[in-house]
Amino acid sequence: MQKFFQGRIVVTCGPAFEPIDAVRRITNFSTGELGTLLCNHLTGKGWEVFCLRGTGATYPCPLYANVLPFSTNMDLEKCLNQLSVLPNIVSVFHAAALCDFRVVQIENSYGIQVIPTKLDSRSGSLRLTLEPTPKIIRQLRSLFPHSYIVGWKYELEGLPEEALSRGYQQITESATDACIVNGRALGNNGFAFLEGRETSLLFPTKIQLCLYLGQRLSHLTLSS
Repeated sequence: MQKFFQGRIVVTCGPAFEPIDAVRRITNFSTGELGTLLCNHLTGKGWEVFCLRGTGATYPCPLYANVLPFSTNMDLEKCLNQLSVLPNIVSVFHAAALCDFRVVQIENSYGIQVIPTKLDSRSGSLRLTLEPTPKIIRQLRSLFPHSYIVGWKYELEGLPEEALSRGYQQITESATDACIVNGRALGNNGFAFLEGRETSLLFPTKIQLCLYLGQRLSHLTLSS
């Protein structure tokens, strides 16, 4: 349990979902484990942590963080807006697995739009029209202009160097400070930490990554 106050940290983790009807949804495979481990590590180091946790996360909740549940991408955006007015938010770790698409229209096999409470499988084939969702990571800099912001990039396809290139692209496009890349495209070699164009560090496990991120925050605090 934290014994002294260093500042405030925001961690997003777990999956978002977008509804199809009242009982079905589009979501991601994410347990919220890494974000929870990070929250536990940071609270133990004296940070006040706000954990924005997807309601579909299955990993046990952080022990001492302030847990704020979210459901959809829009719900997470509202939570972030509420936290942005708090003073002394030193860093934002955006590890949540958000939905890249949402359902905007459902049509039956005759091309007629369906607005269901619960889709009936006896109605036959359906066509879902999806549209891209806004990138929340690109809003973080305006919400937290003075915070150290770290994004995540989960990559399945391509070579490791291509995955790293997409991580650097995220930093540029989103005005973040760092990016953590993982996934099959990295060769399942753990997590690559990218910062600027000079730093690319590899951490084999989630625990090692969390330890490094805690050290990075301490260094930033001492040097500011």
